[in-house]
Amino acid sequence: MSIISVKNVTKRFDDKLVLDNISFDINEADIFGLIGPNGAGKSTLLNIMTGILKANGGDVTIGGYSISKEPLQAKELIGLVPQELALMETMTAYDNLEYFGAFYGLGGKLLKERIEEALEVTGLSDKRKEKVKKFSGGMKRRLNLAVAIMHRPKILILDEPTVGVDPQSRNYIFEFLKKINRENKTTIIYTSHYMEEVEQLCNNIFIVDLGKEIASGSKAMIKSMASIHGSIKLKVDKLDDEFMIKVKGINGVKTCSIKENELAISVDDNTFEMKKLLELIIKEDRKVINLNIEEASLEEVFLSLTGKKLRD
Repeated sequence: MSIISVKNVTKRFDDKLVLDNISFDINEADIFGLIGPNGAGKSTLLNIMTGILKANGGDVTIGGYSISKEPLQAKELIGLVPQELALMETMTAYDNLEYFGAFYGLGGKLLKERIEEALEVTGLSDKRKEKVKKFSGGMKRRLNLAVAIMHRPKILILDEPTVGVDPQSRNYIFEFLKKINRENKTTIIYTSHYMEEVEQLCNNIFIVDLGKEIASGSKAMIKSMASIHGSIKLKVDKLDDEFMIKVKGINGVKTCSIKENELAISVDDNTFEMKKLLELIIKEDRKVINLNIEEASLEEVFLSLTGKKLRD
């Protein structure tokens, strides 16, 4: 069941078309990756989805509410972690949460409970009385996240949440996102310039470039669209052309060649079955010396589909 529906969204700034008829749905409890190089239109799309900007055409529904016609009801369902830090640097962590919590309509005992919860889950309980200007970049990011979750939103949108973040804070953020998605069924929209993060976290992905949809679907589906394949390096005790020809005959093997006394095999990840290769090795009475399997990375797929690196 979709909790977010983006339908035919178009956006222009003067004569420049920034988003061109963008449409996709996000299912409830999904971790959804929105990716594209700089200038692709990601931030503009997020701003429209959260009601910060108005589209020139199309609409976005959040939990059944139109962001253009019923913005207050739609925004109540959203927690936003913006790319630019939104914190009061001269105030303490606790005071920041108290200040922003009031915007969510929280007060009294409930506000105090939610502050304690947000500090605890982001690992900042012992920093509650410290001024934000003394925080590291990673700690500020975690506090930004704490602000966004105080009202327990059904949807959490994160725009480049690990920029300038230390490894400890990055891992903290990742584990927290996985936990609230698993336990609270929180729907997460995640944008990042780090493809390994998207590959690790996201189930479904939408790739946008120059305001247009490039690809959309599950990671496996998107990988199947690209003109690249996984690779296998196989070293056996008896390696000859006859064995190589038999390997080439296995369903899903795209190419096979002998390089430096080992087989370099390119495979279609969707049709190739490893057990067929292993059965052939046993049948041919050959001994495996080394076997290395590398699936096509999402970074390689992105480059193949857009002709650009994500951080271009």
